[in-house]
Amino acid sequence: MSNPGQGSLLAQPLQRPSAGRVAAYVGLFLLGAVVGLAGTLVQAGWFPGGLLLALVGAAGLFLGGAYATGGRGGAVAPVAGWIIAVILLTTSRPEGDFLFSAGGSSYLFLLGGMVVAVICATIGAGRQPGGGPARLGK
Repeated sequence: MSNPGQGSLLAQPLQRPSAGRVAAYVGLFLLGAVVGLAGTLVQAGWFPGGLLLALVGAAGLFLGGAYATGGRGGAVAPVAGWIIAVILLTTSRPEGDFLFSAGGSSYLFLLGGMVVAVICATIGAGRQPGGGPARLGK
């Protein structure tokens, strides 16, 4: 039988994350921002290979973060860093400088990166509740 004090994952009390886990999330957030910056520069400089390289690099970071931390939060942290960096890089400065052109490559990078982020956060390693086998009555 199952433990009487152990319910479903949603019914369990929320625990505070350890300092190591918080440091991992902060590191993944910053790494996501760096990958967003690098992808911004690469996708425009070498089309279509740079676009594919930028999206594959982002996907690797997002999935790697999920598997490294053992939960979807590991994918969400670099996604947040990536999105914030890319959104900040899309704005133009008063001098007229900008990193994104109005071409299709930039839009493919923005939309493709968001699609990759959703896919990786969805299929990333989710937390599984501890317990016995799934068969009832054993």
